[in-house]
Amino acid sequence: MSGDVHVRFCESLGVRFPRATRLVITGASQALLENEVKPLVVQFLKERGLALAEEKTRIVHIDQGFDFLGFSIRKYNGKLLIKPAKSSIAAVKDKVREIFQAGASLPQDALILRLNPVIRGWGNYYRHAVSKEVFDGIDHAIWRMTWNWAKRRHPQKGRKWVKDRYFAHKDGRDWVFTDGSVTLFRMAAIPIRRHVKVRGDANPYDPQDASYFAARHARRGTKAPAAPPAWLPL
Repeated sequence: MSGDVHVRFCESLGVRFPRATRLVITGASQALLENEVKPLVVQFLKERGLALAEEKTRIVHIDQGFDFLGFSIRKYNGKLLIKPAKSSIAAVKDKVREIFQAGASLPQDALILRLNPVIRGWGNYYRHAVSKEVFDGIDHAIWRMTWNWAKRRHPQKGRKWVKDRYFAHKDGRDWVFTDGSVTLFRMAAIPIRRHVKVRGDANPYDPQDASYFAARHARRGTKAPAAPPAWLPL
């Protein structure tokens, strides 16, 4: 049996720590986590004037899964999948819905400019997880919000008039929410890129590993690390 304990470190007097720190600890058995690991964590924190938030601490089997930093982490038939948590999906839909409600009288372009950063930002956060179906589902929910927003603005107009006024055929897709100058961003347009762990024995400042990190950065489209700090022994 494998287990995971979700703990939160709470700030205490005289200690400069974040107000809440979240941590996942894995173990080979529930008994190990409950009887050995957890007491050690409690003692470690107590010595530093910190306390374990018992109401936020859980020990669960990985097949049951748990939420962590907006992600749902769970094994399905022995395969570990990390997906956006249901609570996070609901939160972004609520955020978008609030923008539509607050922007009932906004011009279409102004509304889109408020929506796009929210849609793009949320999608980018989850682009390394198993998110493709989630992105499609959120896009569909947002499309329904755009349609309802457009219909409410012109209750006396027919469906075709509303569609032609606020939606267009663009890049092979129909029902694109655009005014011609700005277009609503589609979360499904974000490519899913799996995170590849760094090799355990690799050092970004070791010349012998230069080719490994050069290839890694080339795949990710990022810059290579700067020169090693003076204090780092090689």
